[in-house]
Amino acid sequence: MCLQTHTCPPSPRGYRPSRTVATKEHKRHAKDLVDGLEGRVHSGPPVQLDEITSAREFLHQHDFAPASDYFSRLNQIQDRVQTRSPQPRLPQAKRNYGGEAAGYWMQVQSAYDHVILSTCFAGEFNSQRGRVKISHRFNQTGRIDFVELKFLRSLEPSLNGAIRKLLLVRDYQHLRKDWIAAQAFILEVLPRELVFLFADIFRCDRNDLFAWLVNIGHRLSGDLVTALERRTANGHNSTPNPSEQLSLQTVQSDSVAFPILKGAAGLDTTVEICGSKTAVVEYRRTGLAPPGS
Repeated sequence: MCLQTHTCPPSPRGYRPSRTVATKEHKRHAKDLVDGLEGRVHSGPPVQLDEITSAREFLHQHDFAPASDYFSRLNQIQDRVQTRSPQPRLPQAKRNYGGEAAGYWMQVQSAYDHVILSTCFAGEFNSQRGRVKISHRFNQTGRIDFVELKFLRSLEPSLNGAIRKLLLVRDYQHLRKDWIAAQAFILEVLPRELVFLFADIFRCDRNDLFAWLVNIGHRLSGDLVTALERRTANGHNSTPNPSEQLSLQTVQSDSVAFPILKGAAGLDTTVEICGSKTAVVEYRRTGLAPPGS
């Protein structure tokens, strides 16, 4: 039958088809949409059921096949959302606390699903003075996301203000929050300024060195929690202005930060070096000593 001899009947006035064929742009949008929802299932913020419904309607509207992988992935997302126990909505605003605890100046930055705990170390090397800030980012269960060093006063002045990730857990945004072992990237050449933390650090086995760098964050979390519970942490008075730094003692009333710090205080790690730039971080229970001891 020749198609040219048959024409379709005219559409009624004002009629528009309810579906359109999926274009490359539609497919790209669908991928971004579903990937984004999957990422939020693991990392937050929480996925709402109406978002899943809206994504499913988009697929139907643009004539994605019912057997499409996108539909099954949306079903899996919905199953996970529905089977989770209701979680309280976490505050979205970032909070910044500072003060002294356990003999250290500490800064706590709290966001909706993580905490960054920072402290400063100063010292002298080859008659040069220096100072660095070490920061540990912990997830909702107190697992490490990364360990970071900032040069406040470097032994090499050109590095002042620079930041180095000493250890970074691979794809930490997408891991289970209560992971036991994870791959990580490590800095191949470590800054000399780490001698301000421990004088003999570069004489240590590399596995012990990186484990200790992670675990000092867990130890400091424990020291801070103890100081908060004993009300021995010092800090200036809290202020209603969110741009100002709040008193360190008020961290205890932060519904995000304090549970994370308590979780971090109950953990420490071992680290197994796999190559010059990679390692595996594995969690165990508390017990921290200087590297190599």
